[in-house]
Amino acid sequence: MDYTIIAVPDMNDSFSRVVLGGTSYQMRFTWNDTAGRWMWGLYTSDRSPIIEGVRIVPSLPLNLFCGRPGLPAGAFGVITEQESIGRRDFIEGNAQFVFLPARDTKK
Repeated sequence: MDYTIIAVPDMNDSFSRVVLGGTSYQMRFTWNDTAGRWMWGLYTSDRSPIIEGVRIVPSLPLNLFCGRPGLPAGAFGVITEQESIGRRDFIEGNAQFVFLPARDTKK
């Protein structure tokens, strides 16, 4: 299985540039200290929102029910063996935020 690992910065709120399928995007990762959870958003290169405020949960495609124009073909998710993701889990290597591109079925 081919996937892209996307680094989550050691910050409570951040924007990062990522290129997926030849297109540049901005990703936002936000730690909600009160709720004890990470949130995620995907934006165009000029920070126009495509999808925002998605709670990051383990072992579930984050954009499964989000059929929005501008989303890259594939699924965003977290690889981990944990039941929840804490503030330092990405930095300490306990979780990886990934993008799994859609398979090309054309032959």
